[in-house]
Amino acid sequence: MLLHLDASARRASSFSRRLSAVYADTWRAAHPDRPYAYRDLATQPVPHIGEAWTELCDHILEHEITDISRYREAVRTPAQRQAWAVVEPLLDEVVAAEVILIGTPMYNYSIPSSLKAWLDQITFPKMSLEGRSFVVTSARGGAYGPGTPREPYDHQERYLRDFFKGHFRVEDVTFIHAELVNARLDPALAHLRDDHERSLAAALKEAAR
Repeated sequence: MLLHLDASARRASSFSRRLSAVYADTWRAAHPDRPYAYRDLATQPVPHIGEAWTELCDHILEHEITDISRYREAVRTPAQRQAWAVVEPLLDEVVAAEVILIGTPMYNYSIPSSLKAWLDQITFPKMSLEGRSFVVTSARGGAYGPGTPREPYDHQERYLRDFFKGHFRVEDVTFIHAELVNARLDPALAHLRDDHERSLAAALKEAAR
């Protein structure tokens, strides 16, 4: 299954959505018989975790529950049942997926809070999603690639790559970036418009590949 998530607050003008759609269309054409699930984290946001979620997390940690199918055993109170009602469908989608595709912009050097809320809801102690792949299609207002002045400020790719490896034990992660998208609007970056267009074209090509 392909699990496809979008996190951009933008709709028609979102480059991360455009890239994730290209990847998803290509994947579905190549695998017409395999399931596909889609979530728009911006228009239908996942709630932030609450105290009942932390109680589930503590129980799972204390009782050394590492089998995701046993997480339900942590539910003991009405509040925890409500928390689990949020977690369960999200976690079921992730477990069922072979590939998890995330379309996300860089916001303030990092990721949107909508994406962070989803990550918080599905992440529990010592869990493993080994055998799955993550693909992240992103749009960034500036240039954050290796050797650029803003490389040290990239807390988008670095955070997600560390998160997938540290929490999920997944190192099969692909990032596809469209950079310098602000050059389309910011007069101060107008001289970089051609660089943006080249970055976008390369990203679209990679997403389709």
